[in-house]
Amino acid sequence: MSIVQNIIDNLKNQGAKPDFVQIELINLLSEIKFNSKFSFEKIFKKDTNMGFYIWGDVGRGKTLITKTFLSELKRDDIKSFHFIDLINFIHNSLNDISGSKNPIEKVVKYLIQDASLIFIDEFQVEDVADAMIIGDLLKKIVNKGIKIILTSNAHPQDLYKDGLQRQKFLTSLNAFLENIEIFKLDGEIDYRTRNIIQLDNIDKKQFMTDLEIFELIRKNFGLDHHKIDKVEIKGRKFSCKHVSNNILWIEYINFFNEPTHSKDYKYLTERYDWIFISNFIESNDDLNDVVRRFISFIDIAYISNSKIKLFLNEIKTNEIYSGSKIDNLWSRCLSRLNEMQTEEYFTKN
Repeated sequence: MSIVQNIIDNLKNQGAKPDFVQIELINLLSEIKFNSKFSFEKIFKKDTNMGFYIWGDVGRGKTLITKTFLSELKRDDIKSFHFIDLINFIHNSLNDISGSKNPIEKVVKYLIQDASLIFIDEFQVEDVADAMIIGDLLKKIVNKGIKIILTSNAHPQDLYKDGLQRQKFLTSLNAFLENIEIFKLDGEIDYRTRNIIQLDNIDKKQFMTDLEIFELIRKNFGLDHHKIDKVEIKGRKFSCKHVSNNILWIEYINFFNEPTHSKDYKYLTERYDWIFISNFIESNDDLNDVVRRFISFIDIAYISNSKIKLFLNEIKTNEIYSGSKIDNLWSRCLSRLNEMQTEEYFTKN
């Protein structure tokens, strides 16, 4: 059986039936050629297919398809990073070798050690410090014969818009892009969003146990039963029900009772495609700190068009807060919560 068919079958087993565009991507990925570690071809002949920049809307299957493809290869020389984790690693490494000659070259050397391909998920550039580094780093990696696959929600020419020294960033990025293929994964609403939309409206008192919620997530996102009950945000750990790949599941009363703030919420909405929230309770003014944090989180998630699914069980959205001291803030939050659970909101992102 071909690798393409194996990938398609694997995706179907995860509840995803690939459409025409997704199958086209699978076929292209399967054409990537790997040279042996000490291949003369790798040294003397330039490979014209050094990887892919896969972009498109959230939920089209960029990560799922790429990870399924890489898993099917069954190779131990593939390195995978989420972009934020990669950037943190790069900056930490540069700090460790501060003052040394050619620091970027040394970071590249470490990154490509024992690697034939590097996968970078959720590629994005917003910070000037990252912009001045990442284009040059990617160019150096492919120049050394290492394949790269990137996934992103944005076309490469839309990255780092209006950023400082953007032209310098684009110059190095374009030099990198000359070596890889840009593929837009577009199409209709993805199966995961469709399945979640089909759940009962949040204002119906539908009850879902933790096991049922986990099964919903597992079926649609291919998670395993390995329990991970902490989510890390820049070295600080907070409680969660599950975190895996681009999915985060937190509990209202536990997570927002911890000392989190707006920068943490911005990080989470950038890091995860889907955030699930359960274990809601009716909160009066004695729990204003919890409610304020939740409101701040929803404000940031709404502005960033993040996909948030609430599991309210025994209460309705307008019963989450029953106090009076922050009514003005809660009224806006309630309106946004109701909008964020509609089909129109899910399908516009």
